[in-house]
Amino acid sequence: MTSTRPRVLVIGAGFGGLAAAYELSRDGLADVTVLEKADDIGGVWRENTYPGAACDVPSNLYSYSFARKTDWGRRYAEQPDILGYIHDTADRFGLRDVVRTGVEVTSACYDDDTATWRVETTTGDVFEADVLVPAVGQLSRPALPNVPGLDTFAGPSFHSAQWRHDVDLAGKRVAVLGTGASAIQFVPRIRETAEHVTVFQRSAPYVLPKPDRAYTHAHHAAFRTVPGFAAAMRNLIWEISEFFGLALTRVAPLARLIGIAASANLKRHIKDPVLRAKLTPDYPIGCKRVLFSSDWYPALASANVDVETEAITEVTPAGVRTADGRLHEVDAIIYGTGFKATEFLAPMTITGRDGRDLQSEWAEGARAHLGVAVPGFPNMFLIYGPNTNLGSSSIILMMEQQAGYIRQIVEELARGGVARAFEVRRAVEQAYDAEVQARLDAGVWTTCDSWYRVASGRVTTNWPGLVHEYQHRTRAVVFADYDVVLPDRAAKKVGA
Repeated sequence: MTSTRPRVLVIGAGFGGLAAAYELSRDGLADVTVLEKADDIGGVWRENTYPGAACDVPSNLYSYSFARKTDWGRRYAEQPDILGYIHDTADRFGLRDVVRTGVEVTSACYDDDTATWRVETTTGDVFEADVLVPAVGQLSRPALPNVPGLDTFAGPSFHSAQWRHDVDLAGKRVAVLGTGASAIQFVPRIRETAEHVTVFQRSAPYVLPKPDRAYTHAHHAAFRTVPGFAAAMRNLIWEISEFFGLALTRVAPLARLIGIAASANLKRHIKDPVLRAKLTPDYPIGCKRVLFSSDWYPALASANVDVETEAITEVTPAGVRTADGRLHEVDAIIYGTGFKATEFLAPMTITGRDGRDLQSEWAEGARAHLGVAVPGFPNMFLIYGPNTNLGSSSIILMMEQQAGYIRQIVEELARGGVARAFEVRRAVEQAYDAEVQARLDAGVWTTCDSWYRVASGRVTTNWPGLVHEYQHRTRAVVFADYDVVLPDRAAKKVGA
């Protein structure tokens, strides 16, 4: 049996794409190329540079298992440190050598005759690969609200993921639309210099204190020199996050305890009964993302911040108009309105076997076996695909697991020659999806509207279990779940 190096094309150079590049190029397994549309690596941590940008997963757990970092500056790392870690890791393992920046993929088409992928880009370059690994993430495309007049505002306006550092907010009246994970980080920062900040809220989040602190020299010395200390801390944080995930996915009494803690946090900081009523969530805890901050409520209680709960009807050249007819005149508008998380792989056009269009296949919502493999799309394997997002813990753990799963398939391709492809059986994917959706339907994420769900109500983003379970299910590829697809010019599809 011959052995060869499959050509692997990875799309995206964030945490997920680089994890795939490391795993698939390790030991010279494959010829890996990573295409990145931006001018540098880093993904969301390159793009999100707003004031206060930081991770809400403890830094000990927010790193690759193959490149653990022991000298984080804080318990919860801030954006510059995380981006620096990504750069350092890429340099350390030579991953920059396989990344081509400034190349945006527009389409990818599976060639039935050769069992390969043909990928086209905005630069006009065309790539061919045996294996396609989209790793563009769920939180990479900013979403703007569906409100009339967004383009009419006379002052500066921008999304939090496209922060305008050339806009000085000092002394300005600022409107912030949204109260999600980004807003709770940048609002406390901008209100320190802004004349006034009006936060427009559609629904109040549950907020828990964030036990952040700067690491001292003693911490760093212990992480560096005490045998097993860094690993023990990482494992402890992981188990705590799994406990939190258990509360959100399986054990309602635990969720109620977290809700009680969030309510106590609100009462502790917000004494005004009117403001407290505005900031009290009206949906079950966990239905939307639970947030962590120790300065969100103090910021909202400050004299130069107002919380507006009237619905927005339009944006005008002068400001934001609400349903009560009031025009809130402002000098700048910041959209903290999240991302198009459910529009997987958009705006790329992906065409699979026999001309299948991926977005048509996903018309009722994105789905994939183990979040990785899609029937009709041979040798295409996703990183951070449908139903692999987490309500707790570190997404890097999921991405690394997916990269290891894909490596097993690429190893099999390398052993047997690359003129063939693996395609997950439709019945296998359907059974898996039915199980996942049944578990999600029984959980909290279907009890309110959120960015986890598509218009039909289907949850396409989140994994309904713990990271440990996902690791167990993806530890070894079950090749019986796949068909082997041979090139049309050589043979028809046969069972694996």
